[in-house]
Amino acid sequence: MTLDKILGIQYPIIVAPMFLISNTAMVKAALSSGVTAAFPALNYRTEAELRAAILEIKAASGNPFGVNLIVNKSNPKYRSQLKTLLDLKVDFIITSLGNPKEVIDTCKPLGIKVFCDVVDLEYAKKVEALGADAVIAVNNRAGGHAGKISPQDLIRLLKQHIRIPIISAGGIATGKDIRQAIDWGAAGVSVGTIFIASEESPVSQEYKQACIDYGEKDIVLTTKMSGSPLTVINTPYVQKLGTKASWLERMINSNKRLKKYAKMILALRGMKAVEKAAFGATYKTVWCAGPAIEHVHAIRPISSILKQLTSEYGHST
Repeated sequence: MTLDKILGIQYPIIVAPMFLISNTAMVKAALSSGVTAAFPALNYRTEAELRAAILEIKAASGNPFGVNLIVNKSNPKYRSQLKTLLDLKVDFIITSLGNPKEVIDTCKPLGIKVFCDVVDLEYAKKVEALGADAVIAVNNRAGGHAGKISPQDLIRLLKQHIRIPIISAGGIATGKDIRQAIDWGAAGVSVGTIFIASEESPVSQEYKQACIDYGEKDIVLTTKMSGSPLTVINTPYVQKLGTKASWLERMINSNKRLKKYAKMILALRGMKAVEKAAFGATYKTVWCAGPAIEHVHAIRPISSILKQLTSEYGHST
């Protein structure tokens, strides 16, 4: 079953939850364009703000939307965030970075669907066994924390071995890309990078302009920010900083006792740097993006970006 049938939407597209970037304006614009969208719970600092964001979207549209939830111990707000999502009965939750068992078990009785981020077959099998409704297959063309397998290989591998729907995440910039993913066996797609330079996006003009000025060849993987590989634009500052973790970071990450706490500290430190760069003009420009920036040529409203994307998709049949 395709994503549009699963959620009762017009097109099988999720406007992806992007850390720091996704906001209510972006979600509402997506819901008005026949697709669905999600935002990270961590984009809101307090439960009151998270609750207000969900209620604002619900008041504007009756169409389905979701929230991305970090389910491992590095998220101290996990339990309170999950409670809010259950209380307000969001349509779906996208889980990342941990065991989604509790989320799946608590969502099922309420009819809330759970889509789980996966980067390989092993983890996909685990979440299918736990009762996930679909997997978000994060491939090596994703922005942010990318996987290691190509879109085609990951979709086909999962299609051969799991029965739940596969939503492809990474490298989608055109309607033709969507059609290709579906032809390979995906039920739908999750699209992020091409919306960073939208009018509704809250990031700085410099970040948006960088998405226009740089291209696919300028996307590099860095382990300097969060301890995990992160795709960023190769600005002069990133070149100066380097993309490899230092010997100290590598040592801490290889020590089992220190690793969990180090990951938390590294993630917090790295994300603070990314946050400063996203919202302010600073020479310390660490901007997350995927190879799909190759197709970003102007700052446009989300409705315009989606109109082109869905029109291309419709004509690619």
